[in-house]
Amino acid sequence: MSEHLTVVDHPLVQHKLTKMRDKNAPTNEFRQLLKEISHLLAYEATRDLPTTTTRIDTPVCEMEAPVLAGKKLALVSILRAGNGLLDGILDLIPSARVGFVGLYRDEETLQPVKYYFKVPTTLEDRVTIAVDPMLATGNSSVAAIDMLKEAGAKNIIFMCLLASPEGVALMKEKHPDVRIVTAALDDKLNDKGYIVPGLGDAGDRMFGTK
Repeated sequence: MSEHLTVVDHPLVQHKLTKMRDKNAPTNEFRQLLKEISHLLAYEATRDLPTTTTRIDTPVCEMEAPVLAGKKLALVSILRAGNGLLDGILDLIPSARVGFVGLYRDEETLQPVKYYFKVPTTLEDRVTIAVDPMLATGNSSVAAIDMLKEAGAKNIIFMCLLASPEGVALMKEKHPDVRIVTAALDDKLNDKGYIVPGLGDAGDRMFGTK
């Protein structure tokens, strides 16, 4: 645990993650578990949201009650696998604004290339939560955060299911102001850039593609 990295080691998160890691987990179960874990990760990611108070009447008396302050959150899915986390967060924060970042890897340069970018306005005034199940090499995540900052975002949280030490190190180097919230910090990357022990390709497992 550090200011830069939060590993959510809650027993429910770890239990559900173990079921997702199992290669025999069917697509529908994998997708449902991802949505359930996203609820729990979002709870931690939003712990420090600013609040103010409003005057309400309870059935018993008047009171000053806490409510979220400022503009609505921006949730940004890094396509395509980020949508699995996005759906779960929207269950908790249905009024959030939503954006999407589409990236693919150039097979010659191995660098991420943007093919789609659409995000809410006035990001500078919003807490922005960027979501992608895997923080592996970190290249795509860093590129997505670059784009969000260029669009004005100043208060960014990166939420993922699994992270590698290599990915965390790169994000800390390139974006030390961005907090990472994840369910697990795994051992390493293999020579194909997959997280080990990991759970394979999250997008393929979520959508049933290969």
